[in-house]
Amino acid sequence: MQHRYPLGSIAATLSLWLACMIFSPSGLAASPKAGDIVVQTGVVKAADGTSVPYEVGTLYVPENRQSPTSRLIGVGFARLKAKTPTGAPPVFWLPGGPGLSVLDALESPSPAARSRLASWLTYASVGDLVVIEQRGYTLRGEKLQIIAPAQPLDRPSTTEADIASTIALAKAAVAANPDKDLAGYTIAACAEDVNDLRRALGYNRISLFGGSFGSQWSLAVMRLHPEMVARAVLSSVEPLDFGYDMPSQVFASMQRIAFDADKDAALAPYLPKGGLMAAIRTLEERFAKAPIRVKVRGADGSEQSIVLGQLDFQGALLEKASDAESWPAFVLSQYYDHHEDWAREAIDSRKSQPVKLIGPLIDTSLGATPQREYLLRNDPGVVMLGTYGFASYIASAKDWPTPDMGDAFRAFARSDIPVLLVHGDWDTSTPIENMLTQLAYFPHGHGIVVHRGGHDGTFYQLRDEPVAKSAVYAFLRTGELKDLPSEVTLPVPTFKVPGFPPPTRVD
Repeated sequence: MQHRYPLGSIAATLSLWLACMIFSPSGLAASPKAGDIVVQTGVVKAADGTSVPYEVGTLYVPENRQSPTSRLIGVGFARLKAKTPTGAPPVFWLPGGPGLSVLDALESPSPAARSRLASWLTYASVGDLVVIEQRGYTLRGEKLQIIAPAQPLDRPSTTEADIASTIALAKAAVAANPDKDLAGYTIAACAEDVNDLRRALGYNRISLFGGSFGSQWSLAVMRLHPEMVARAVLSSVEPLDFGYDMPSQVFASMQRIAFDADKDAALAPYLPKGGLMAAIRTLEERFAKAPIRVKVRGADGSEQSIVLGQLDFQGALLEKASDAESWPAFVLSQYYDHHEDWAREAIDSRKSQPVKLIGPLIDTSLGATPQREYLLRNDPGVVMLGTYGFASYIASAKDWPTPDMGDAFRAFARSDIPVLLVHGDWDTSTPIENMLTQLAYFPHGHGIVVHRGGHDGTFYQLRDEPVAKSAVYAFLRTGELKDLPSEVTLPVPTFKVPGFPPPTRVD
């Protein structure tokens, strides 16, 4: 799954103060112990030139909360205090991933970091903003990674090979970390980290703001500590039992993209009879019959070849769909046997590369209920997308050290917490059925369907709706779900065309 949050841009001049303090629950400076925070202060400049103070720090927590002898690990966080107290609960902003580290927004000059900081500064109208990173992948703690071995280029990817390599990766991760207790990296532990930080910062109740895995993390907090959550705003929603996406629902998101792409004048000369979905069905049939070998030249003139099969195509189809504007061009390029760009990307993807351990540790532990797993395996969408999104994790769950969270934790349950859910119907990472199913369990909830919206954060989804954006801030301040639409429609994007002339005749 891919998780991206384009949130606009802002110029920021950053500087860091040198003051450093240790705070403990007792108020006494000491060597860090569980529940303590170490804080540094700094200042950023907003677009209008005003100085905004912030705190950035480390929360110390047990690596394995089930072990009384567990070592301590650090979890990074930051706080931007409101200039004027509003009386509203602080907003705890939970990143996606698992494995999205965001605290570089306070000091990096990169456009992505400055964009994220710009978004954070807008929360001043609500109250304090607290950002917490994930245990096991944080700038102010450890980033647990392992180098996955390169995959062969002379054969297509298969489900069996993917399962075998994931199991081997799990065993290698355990062997490479004898000094760490990897069993402690669960979504429940992440939820308890939020509760520990709340206490350390002196808050009684908090609001939650998260997208994608950040929404799932928020749902875990609400499941374990409903008493401390005043309200929540969640986007690109991942219910606790929906960590693995239903193939037919993902495919339906693709069909909605194709509906508009089929009407695009620039793409029309490339479209076969039946449109984009007919091209996909034809490609599925081709790759089901036999894999293909593609030769490409590198920048140095050297030649490489790679064998690509049905699973490779299904994985690329899913990955490319996250960028709706370029996805039709990818499909049509393969339809007309222009495989070179895809082959170069596939060659890179099969190279040895680092894997963030927090992803499989959390996801295999959360797993799925038996009913959900049955529906996944027998879903009609498997014919088109395969079991790429879940088979290897389900098969390797016993080899990852994190314990199974259990069906009682995963199952849907009613919650009276006021919640706003925002979700795009072009989202191919977390299909919109996720949000529609989850909404039924929030009697004090409200859902916004964003037509043509992708896998994005709340304020990016509502970027063309200033009234709705203001209503979201108002909801975070007051808990009132007023002036919020039930649906928003984004304009049709400008689809990219393939990088070759259209055929003289379309089959």
